[in-house]
Amino acid sequence: MADRRNVPDDWATANKATWDERVAIHLKADAYDLTPLREGRATLHPIERADIGDVAGLKIAHLQCHFGRDSLTLAQQGADVVGLDFSPKAVELAKALAEELDLSPRAQFVEADLYDAPDALARFGQFDLVFITWGAVGWLPDLPRWAGIVAGLLKPGGRLYLAEGHPAAMVFDDETMALPDGRPGYLAPYFDRKTWKDDAPRDYTGDFPTLQAGHEYWFDHTLSDILNAIIGAGLTLECFNEHDSVPWPLFSCLTPTGDGMYGWPDKRWLPLSFSLFAHR
Repeated sequence: MADRRNVPDDWATANKATWDERVAIHLKADAYDLTPLREGRATLHPIERADIGDVAGLKIAHLQCHFGRDSLTLAQQGADVVGLDFSPKAVELAKALAEELDLSPRAQFVEADLYDAPDALARFGQFDLVFITWGAVGWLPDLPRWAGIVAGLLKPGGRLYLAEGHPAAMVFDDETMALPDGRPGYLAPYFDRKTWKDDAPRDYTGDFPTLQAGHEYWFDHTLSDILNAIIGAGLTLECFNEHDSVPWPLFSCLTPTGDGMYGWPDKRWLPLSFSLFAHR
């Protein structure tokens, strides 16, 4: 993994402030429409649905769960779910939704930083599945520590499921000059493993509003960083899949493909996301 000695002291505080602010934005965003959940017909995105299958009876820890839409979806499908997030506003909303949907205590929520998960979730015991999806690992500076926490949460034979934006796609950005074939332009070399500071962060839904909370930090990781952290934590990789779609408009040129996913408009230039299973 890249040397993270220059991680800013305020990275967690700054990021928590922006994610607190995102809660109200996301409640109004089509991408987080709660109508299917309230009508009892919510589903995960097609990538997760195809990978995970039936979750009934599973005990699941959903890390970095935001306000718990996917946690509650898993609970509606018969799982016992504990969601963890560092945003107090997100956790407050998640708990309120669990009560509204009559999913408590099947769905429970805990406010804690990801790196404090072992203590925060200790009372729940170990889990059949740790579920982590979409825009999670990029907010974390220390992947070996993250993977070790995941491994400790799993019972023997328990599994990690991870679905994420593909690191190879993160070398591009809309705000750089577009390439002649229509792709977004190059942002940074893949192996730079940069720590990014965004002084005017924008949300990734709706009309991409600028946040008022100040600044936030993002950490680039290579695919080998992610896989080696998982393997180094003693987990066994079961499968690894790459996908040509992602559940948010990562680039302005992407087009909706259905079920809340976005893909390339023409040629499938490079993978946009990946998913994997690993077990303890």
